[in-house]
Amino acid sequence: MTTAPPTAPAEASRPAGRGRRAPLRPLVLRLHFYAGVLIAPFLLVAAVTGLLYAGSFQAEKLVYDHELTVPVGERALPVSAQVAAARKAHPEGTVTAVRPAPEAGATTRVLLSGAEGVGPGHTLAVFVDPYTGKVRGALEQYGSTGALPLRTWIDELHRDLHLGEPGRLYSELAASWLWVIAGGGLVLWCSRRRALRGVRGTSGRRRTLGLHGTVGVWTAAGFLFLSATGLTWSAYAGANIDELRTSLGQATPSVSAAVAGGEHAGHGGAAGAGGTAGHGVGLDRVLAAARAKGLDDPVEIVPPADANSAWVVRQVQRGWPTKQDSVAVDPATGQVTDELRFADYPVLAKLTRWGIDLHTGVLFGLVNQIALALLALALILLILWGYRMWWQRNRGSAFGRPVPRGAWAEVPPYQLVPALAAVAVLGWFVPLLGIPLAGFLAVDIVLGEIAHRRGRRTYGAARGVK
Repeated sequence: MTTAPPTAPAEASRPAGRGRRAPLRPLVLRLHFYAGVLIAPFLLVAAVTGLLYAGSFQAEKLVYDHELTVPVGERALPVSAQVAAARKAHPEGTVTAVRPAPEAGATTRVLLSGAEGVGPGHTLAVFVDPYTGKVRGALEQYGSTGALPLRTWIDELHRDLHLGEPGRLYSELAASWLWVIAGGGLVLWCSRRRALRGVRGTSGRRRTLGLHGTVGVWTAAGFLFLSATGLTWSAYAGANIDELRTSLGQATPSVSAAVAGGEHAGHGGAAGAGGTAGHGVGLDRVLAAARAKGLDDPVEIVPPADANSAWVVRQVQRGWPTKQDSVAVDPATGQVTDELRFADYPVLAKLTRWGIDLHTGVLFGLVNQIALALLALALILLILWGYRMWWQRNRGSAFGRPVPRGAWAEVPPYQLVPALAAVAVLGWFVPLLGIPLAGFLAVDIVLGEIAHRRGRRTYGAARGVK
């Protein structure tokens, strides 16, 4: 998504040792160039699908307006009556959760697992008018944000290209390298003279480079954020991050659903007693107990997993201010047996929650989604400008000239050794950064030696690349 800056006479005549960081610039330039050329296709796919996802929230409201909204009535029915209406219309499957209408004019969602035609990991959401008990429809739902079919399809396209676990490698590769490319571009921009940063009055490759650099600098912080947060739930780097958080005592806690005389059996499986609203003290008393503890809407009510588990009521608001408190309620007595407040989460658990929600566009609603769309558009433009600069480096051939190899040999050992150590640690922690980088270095060294033996090896400084 980038290439080397033009060789200006004034710049080429400057001495190579113009500061302690000067020897590193050709190395950063070469890495930025090849990472841009080779990784940009993955980033382009991530940017386009991310742009679609940023608009999916508003599209979902329009497409599923009938299921999501109802005329405001005078008085809402008990939640247990709403669940009974949903079960009458859809007796298949098991009730795994209930999301009462979060505001006036919204429907209640009754979530069923095991329904025919519903994919693994998904649930069937039955939408009930809270004022009349009429079922407005049923749609497949995915994830904690309650994504419906349209947003789910776009989300999976962005995450794994609908290829399942193997497809996740593409998005992790993009996230692993986005911060490297953005950070490298920022270093290159800052190392250039101010006179070379302008765009007005320029043309050709110089103008493309100016646009690429200016937009890249203004959006670099956003790209660094998207890369970091994207890695938190990736397959390999995400597992390492989770392990690190756990070792530091910063894992995300959960409320205990165990009741006296039993062990915690988890509350994600099939609900006890068929998941009916009448299990134990009943759904309405459970909800009232949670309300008494300050859990206001939106909430999700999870029936007991088995005879030794409690009901769990948790807030599900991911917008600002975040509402993630939860309580466990004894099904026999209706008493709260455990409480967990978001304020008591470890620092890294809070930052992870906020980071993911900001990345997915729910933390600040429409403003958040517009910001993500602008970042995606900026990334698309940067990639296109980067390839255009590559083409413009040599108009007489089908492809632009690459940045000369051998830049690493010019870096002093006191800079090169710590840099290689840092890259090794990062490569182990983020394998889809480390493995391609190691492969690139191996190929680059082999090609460099071949060129050297043939007497054609040139270094960046010798070619005027600073």
